[in-house]
Amino acid sequence: MILLRGGRVVDPTEGLDALLDVLIDGGRIAAVGSPIDTAADRTVDARGLVIVPGLIDMHVHLREPGDEAKETILTGVRAAVRGGFTTVCAMPNTRPVNDRREITERILAEARRAGLANVLPIAAITRASGGRDLVDMADLVASGAIAFSDDGRPVTDSRIMRQALAAAAAAGSLVIDHCEDRSLAEGGAINEGPVSARLGIPGIPAAAEDIIVARDIILAEAAGARVHIAHLSTAGAVRMVGEAKARGVRVSAEATPHHLLLTEEALASRDANLKMNPPLRSASDAAALVEALRTGVVDVIATDHAPHTPEEKSRDLSAAPFGIVGLETAVSLVLDRLVRPGTISLPRFVELLSAGPARLLGLSGKGRIAAGADADLTLLDPDLPVTIDKTRFESKGRNTPFDGWKLHGGPVMTIVGGRIVYPFDEKNPRGRP
Repeated sequence: MILLRGGRVVDPTEGLDALLDVLIDGGRIAAVGSPIDTAADRTVDARGLVIVPGLIDMHVHLREPGDEAKETILTGVRAAVRGGFTTVCAMPNTRPVNDRREITERILAEARRAGLANVLPIAAITRASGGRDLVDMADLVASGAIAFSDDGRPVTDSRIMRQALAAAAAAGSLVIDHCEDRSLAEGGAINEGPVSARLGIPGIPAAAEDIIVARDIILAEAAGARVHIAHLSTAGAVRMVGEAKARGVRVSAEATPHHLLLTEEALASRDANLKMNPPLRSASDAAALVEALRTGVVDVIATDHAPHTPEEKSRDLSAAPFGIVGLETAVSLVLDRLVRPGTISLPRFVELLSAGPARLLGLSGKGRIAAGADADLTLLDPDLPVTIDKTRFESKGRNTPFDGWKLHGGPVMTIVGGRIVYPFDEKNPRGRP
């Protein structure tokens, strides 16, 4: 048994925001109250800390199988638990693409061997993410896939997307779409606008995202199906999602810390660590996203953790790959830049990073702190001084634009299935590379 003593327990699902004790027995929460007078094998003094349901990242690239030079499941889950995440959803753009049972099962087996964060595989929508032939969604769900996405190779054929929404609904699952009209975006490296014009770099217009968001909303509404919009980045897409939700369309959306906190102006440095897809947009787009967090239009904060090698990211903007890492920076960035100034509250933080993802993915035992729930918990120190240092990352990826940022607030303990998995126990280093 583990007893967490005297922490501020914040869980909007259970209506909790109070100084309480939490008792863990095995892989479950046994009791929540104050005081809990039970002898435990270990007591953690949580005074001054915030205890929240284990954080869930719906959008992570673990690269294995196929791109282990960038990341492995082992290094990815070490980064996850160090960053406060107890569960991560692994995107399917591996090599080979996760489009069949044996690959899903391989990912799950590697995650079990690592023994750290929960890994939930997201399978492809179409074979090899080629956009033509649907995968066997029912079989993939039975093998452990949590959702479906062709991720950076979005489904361009509207007929196929309509079939995918229906098949996912029949399988009790969710389609996650990277919304991009590739004919408009092709050849672009950064946002199309004054910065791209000034730098002489081809741009990706906001319309490339807006067009596919509109299409997905129309298809989901017609089918009565669910669709989740990955990494929302434009004010136009925010407006469409909000309007669709208001009329009852089953659409949800996520935003990343980098799209919330950075704008295209940062690209004046030409640093390829600022290159991601969708690209950093205008200040007005970022402001619209932040407002969408506050109003509930955005349901989830996800990292889109995308590690690349230093050699790849040392190329110029036009040639470098899209993507940045985020598992070890997201929590501190959100706490410091959004919670600390009062833009969002701590309960809203929990909703965006735990309860919301758990609800969207149907994870009934996660995203809450209550007797009988999974003992997945994150302990936060809201005043912890943090300096982001990419050389200390557990991830193989060092491609972050936030290196050197000084922040306040971060995770100090991560508990998965009733085990303290971070800080790492180096005497018995489960998952040590």
